[in-house]
Amino acid sequence: MPDTKETFRHRVFVNLFTEYWPGKGLSPVNMVIMTLVLLSVLAAILETEPALLSAYATFFHDFNRFVLLAFTVEYVARVWSAGEAPQYRGLRGRLRYIVTPMAIVDFLTILPLWLGAGSEMVFTRILRLVRIVKLARIPGVSKALRGILKALNRRKFELLVSMGGALVFMLVAATSLYFVERHVQPDSFGSIPRALWWGMATLTTVGYGDVYPVTLWGKIFAGIFAISGVGLAAMPAGIFAAALSSAFQAEEEEENAS
Repeated sequence: MPDTKETFRHRVFVNLFTEYWPGKGLSPVNMVIMTLVLLSVLAAILETEPALLSAYATFFHDFNRFVLLAFTVEYVARVWSAGEAPQYRGLRGRLRYIVTPMAIVDFLTILPLWLGAGSEMVFTRILRLVRIVKLARIPGVSKALRGILKALNRRKFELLVSMGGALVFMLVAATSLYFVERHVQPDSFGSIPRALWWGMATLTTVGYGDVYPVTLWGKIFAGIFAISGVGLAAMPAGIFAAALSSAFQAEEEEENAS
């Protein structure tokens, strides 16, 4: 537990770090931060519309500057106040905090400020959209993420095997269509890598319709693979759903026991 003396740094600490906030839900400071996150992501999306950008260019520019400066202050305050937690005290503790996943996300959200807030680089726009990850600090969201990570860890072998089986199945399907369609449709099935596009669209049941077999044997093979692939493609989702349900149930039992 961090120090409980009511220093200014301690007040900043409990307002920024949700796990130490004594009240329910988010602190007022974090509520403002999460609101800014949502507004900044919305602005980054709306900016891609040329008509809106040309009409409100000054507003978008000033708002982005304000948000970037606000997140910079937040990042500095988090690094400064992190020393209230025993594991982050001292220089080494601060360095340990800086390389935590959420601290890295915080740094990436302010990186566009140093790269140029008004830049039209795709990279800076992507970094601005990364801010949505900051919502993971919301208690309910963080709990759900922990459950998902536990589920993935418990069933990682089964998931890898099922996904590996799906990839092998897709490769077999693409190879089969390559042999029967390559002379008729060299642009679409002239090689196994080209045929893999059809295999991926078929196995995932997307079915874009841009590539499809036209020969008799091609249609027969495609039908067999399409029907067989439905269950195979759904297998990883079923394994993950079962693991996620078990993880949440175990967490609820632990909370009830305590």
